[in-house]
Amino acid sequence: MRRFEVAVNSRQDVSLTVYLQDVEKEFRNITKRPAVLIIPGGGYQFCSDREADPVAFAYLKAGYDAFVLRYSVGDTHKWPEPLNDYEDAMEYIENHAEEWNVLADKIAVVGFSAGGHLAGAAATIAKHKPAAAVLGYAVLNEVVDEIAQDAPRIAEQVNYDTVPCFLFASRSDNVVPIKNTLDMSMALEQEGITFESHIYAFGPHGFSVGDTSIQTREGAFCERIPNWVQDSIGFLKDVMGDFYVGTAEEKILSKPKCKAHVTDDGSAWLSLDCTIGRIFGNPAAKEVLADVIAVMKEKIIPFTPEMSFDDMMNCFSKMKLRDILHERSIEIDEEKMDKLLGAVPNI
Repeated sequence: MRRFEVAVNSRQDVSLTVYLQDVEKEFRNITKRPAVLIIPGGGYQFCSDREADPVAFAYLKAGYDAFVLRYSVGDTHKWPEPLNDYEDAMEYIENHAEEWNVLADKIAVVGFSAGGHLAGAAATIAKHKPAAAVLGYAVLNEVVDEIAQDAPRIAEQVNYDTVPCFLFASRSDNVVPIKNTLDMSMALEQEGITFESHIYAFGPHGFSVGDTSIQTREGAFCERIPNWVQDSIGFLKDVMGDFYVGTAEEKILSKPKCKAHVTDDGSAWLSLDCTIGRIFGNPAAKEVLADVIAVMKEKIIPFTPEMSFDDMMNCFSKMKLRDILHERSIEIDEEKMDKLLGAVPNI
């Protein structure tokens, strides 16, 4: 493994610590790696060491390359300077991705507290968006004005283009109210963005990876808090793909198990992952699905004798077509049907 520091712009107090792991040689079939860009907290006044290298080590163990951004902080650096530092860092990584054997489209951002605010901005409004975001006890709505003037409330910036997010926090955090995580979760839900959220029963602000080497006070946090590390890695595998096990030379990561959105209702073209309401409201789609609909009418029994098939579809209107087909054991050629639906504009 190589570790070194680079300057991503002309600011003397901004640096990027780079951790690159070997590929090929003893790492069979691994020619490139996904990565995480870690953004420590510190109230935009400093960059916390406990949320820097210790976090990098956790993701390195899982096979990710890691980068730690120490961005502009202090009263002389105003928003959006930290965001500009992020943009410079991500652009620097992308420009060196081929040299470093990094998958440029598989870089997640991991941010804590104020660094979580910056990571949230990366996930919502940045030019160089990550593939996913991990937001730890992050400032996302409440207390934003206390740490950075003119900085956005991240929960209010969430839209359809926001990347998948993993959120974690402590219910008893008395520095960054839990409402930040709750507001962000609701904003992601309203826009149909894939997310996972863990709110632990108790623990202090700034618990980092929850290891006793960082926090030594007995009983300081519930014993489940360290689980966020492995859970977040599992989430990244779900939305970005895992290291591919097989013989395909061109395949580096497996296909993600989970899309960036809960449904494809916002996509330009239809698919089996659009809701029944969306698909059945499109005459061209119903024509493509004529044979499938005929089978559905046979296998989907109305709740009451008075209900028609259309009534049943109205009941299931928010359910993805793929899900109801699986639930009712209706077997189809999903790849073929997805291709046919993919030719129908989502209007």
